[in-house]
Amino acid sequence: MQGVSPEIMVHKLNVHPEARPVKQKKRAFGVDRNRIIKEEVEKLLKINYIRPVQYPEWLANVVLVPKNNGKWRMCIDFTDLNRACPKDSFPLPRIDAMIDSTSGCELMSFLDAFQGYNRSG
Repeated sequence: MQGVSPEIMVHKLNVHPEARPVKQKKRAFGVDRNRIIKEEVEKLLKINYIRPVQYPEWLANVVLVPKNNGKWRMCIDFTDLNRACPKDSFPLPRIDAMIDSTSGCELMSFLDAFQGYNRSG
């Protein structure tokens, strides 16, 4: 999960012009969970997946979700930001239509959604 050079790709998030930025109130975590969050943030900074900002207009809280293996997954609560973004007019295709479209194909590829929770919208 390396960061992608801006020379290759840049992502811009569209937000409704009338939307007012929301700064969520900071949630309190215990010492153990703060350590988990710090380690994950340091990992994401190291691989250039995230970067520090000085004056954020939007603040979204970290949410730790327990995984089946006893570890924690760090997610971000983008609820307020998602409300401010226009809905995608291109919904995902239906699974049965996707399966039907593979008829007669010699090769298929699959995308594993590893780290797929690092998204918004």
